[in-house]
Amino acid sequence: MTTYFTRTALLIFGLLLSSFGFCQENTTGYFQPDISLNYKVSANYSHNFKIAQRAYIYEDDLLYRVKQLDISHFSTVKIGFEQSLALGLQYRFRDTFDDNGENELRITEQYKLSRVYENLTIGNRFRAEQRISLSSTTHRFRYRLSIEVPLKGEKLDIGEPYFSASTESLLSIAKSEKPIYDQRLTSHLGWLLNRETKLEVGAEYRAENYTQTTEHIFFLLTSLIFSL
Repeated sequence: MTTYFTRTALLIFGLLLSSFGFCQENTTGYFQPDISLNYKVSANYSHNFKIAQRAYIYEDDLLYRVKQLDISHFSTVKIGFEQSLALGLQYRFRDTFDDNGENELRITEQYKLSRVYENLTIGNRFRAEQRISLSSTTHRFRYRLSIEVPLKGEKLDIGEPYFSASTESLLSIAKSEKPIYDQRLTSHLGWLLNRETKLEVGAEYRAENYTQTTEHIFFLLTSLIFSL
């Protein structure tokens, strides 16, 4: 059922993107599935391991072509009530799939603050990133505001769905280049399959470099999340 739903969503997403692309320049669509593992070492310390693939589904025409593969790890420490600090490492394999692409090492520093209001969770996330490749180093600063709410009852029970949405602003700075501003809008519909597993299906829109020549980027997202 999950496979059928994903294929159907991918087809609908591609058709919508194709229609949008005929009237918009600089439009690209991607399919990005990922699998992640959350491992709790202690009450205040945890790890996250994640692998994600990004593939073109629209670029001037409907297609499917892998662009990159990402492997990442985050270590998170709780520092207070609903607050945490995290350090992340990510390696992006791109030149294997894209002749014009470069592999990239990414280092991320993160601060997160969450608040729970009855059944609504509101999150604030601040990130600083150093994106290192052979040709350049880019410093990026990010702020994300997010909400998450169960769709049945006051709390999330096994087998029940939930909804999340976020908006994120990004600033990228590199030597001898103009600053780049991006904006992202993301939403997910998720299910708590059991106490250790979640499944999410979502979509994202990115307006990249919107102060100069805006690039319209669309994502179809699927996530399988395991927690130990």
